[in-house]
Amino acid sequence: MASEIDLYNQYPLHMDPATKAITLPQSSAYTTTQQNTVTNELNELNTLHRALLSLDPPNIPPPPLPVNPKRSAQITKLRESANTAFRKNNYAEAIRLYTFAIDMGVTRPGWEPVTLAREELAGLYGNRAQAQMALQAWPEGLVDAKLSVDSKPMGNVKAWWRVGKCLAEMTRYEEAKGFLNKGIELEGQGADSAKELIALLIDVNAALKRVQGA
Repeated sequence: MASEIDLYNQYPLHMDPATKAITLPQSSAYTTTQQNTVTNELNELNTLHRALLSLDPPNIPPPPLPVNPKRSAQITKLRESANTAFRKNNYAEAIRLYTFAIDMGVTRPGWEPVTLAREELAGLYGNRAQAQMALQAWPEGLVDAKLSVDSKPMGNVKAWWRVGKCLAEMTRYEEAKGFLNKGIELEGQGADSAKELIALLIDVNAALKRVQGA
């Protein structure tokens, strides 16, 4: 005897032309269990349909391909070109190209993975911060380094270091100390990645003592 899962039943469903709601007409051909099961499933489907219609335009589900490969390729190309400009000490050009890449990154559609966008932007903001720092544009570097940290707080030791360095160069030692301590806490005191944060913190503490003793 065939199990219930092996059976296929075709039901004559009805769609309301105005609301597009789908229903199963009452019929003595179905058992009460069959009628209730199909009706419950259709109710869930109709509820989902109404919820999608209530969304702001465009009120359609996301496409089956969540990530646009062309956008990713363009961002990668811009980042690589910016890296090349940075290595040639053309920092202004690097900043310009990183900015184009960031603008493309922040305009990714909302249905694309958030983790992808955050990882991508963390690197781009961090690189642009480094270029700003090479020009000794400490306030601009600080803003970008903070944005990198905000995008990816953990496993982003370079961004924490850049925040501390920019603040230190602006003689904002107390703030630098606070950020460096936070970065060390997230990275782990004994982690190899935290060594450069600890080294900078030692320098910041020494500078802070000189200022306070003056």
